[in-house]
Amino acid sequence: MRLLIVEDSRALRESLRKGLAGAGFAVDATGDGTEGLSLARANPYDLVVLDLMLPGLDGWQVLEGLRAREDRPHVLVLTARDAVADRVRGLDAGADDYLVKPFHFDELLARLRALVRRRYAERSPQVEVDGLCVDLNARTASYADEPLDLSAREYALLEYLALRRGQVVSREEIEDHIYGVTKLPSSNAVDSTVCILRAKIGPAGKQLLRTRRGRGYQLGESA
Repeated sequence: MRLLIVEDSRALRESLRKGLAGAGFAVDATGDGTEGLSLARANPYDLVVLDLMLPGLDGWQVLEGLRAREDRPHVLVLTARDAVADRVRGLDAGADDYLVKPFHFDELLARLRALVRRRYAERSPQVEVDGLCVDLNARTASYADEPLDLSAREYALLEYLALRRGQVVSREEIEDHIYGVTKLPSSNAVDSTVCILRAKIGPAGKQLLRTRRGRGYQLGESA
């Protein structure tokens, strides 16, 4: 999943970037509210972690700017402002969650995983598709109860297709959601990763993960 951090503290921003990338997110980051809103409008982020006290536009203005976008990312406000009035204002302004600093990183991760599930209308942390099981919390996958040994990038692609199971997903959509702006993929990266995933799933891989010529890829049958 692709995530944007908008946080003016360089130390916290870099710590979050490293930690969330290690947890499997494709992460972009900025310390400026104006740049944050511009990035969020230009890229299909799944999530935004947003501070309120920012140079340029403040967090309230960023929330207002995002609210006008039809397919806006889910927003978790991460701030030192702990008054009830601020929490109410943040949620009413369009934030999907609100976490006060200081915080535990594991709680932040759990809240972000919950927002991912909400974004893709997925109630369970485990997605099952024709014998394939993707565990969104553990970031693991298995087929026919046999664990799949996946790289971080292979898992990210499989996770995204699992959350959109039954839909045809274009190569461009996949690239947009599993790579950040600083890590552009090679021209055949998605195709190569799909081939590897099929091989690791086994004989059923090609039937389970179909190519829709000229359109993209589809995991499982159409709804």
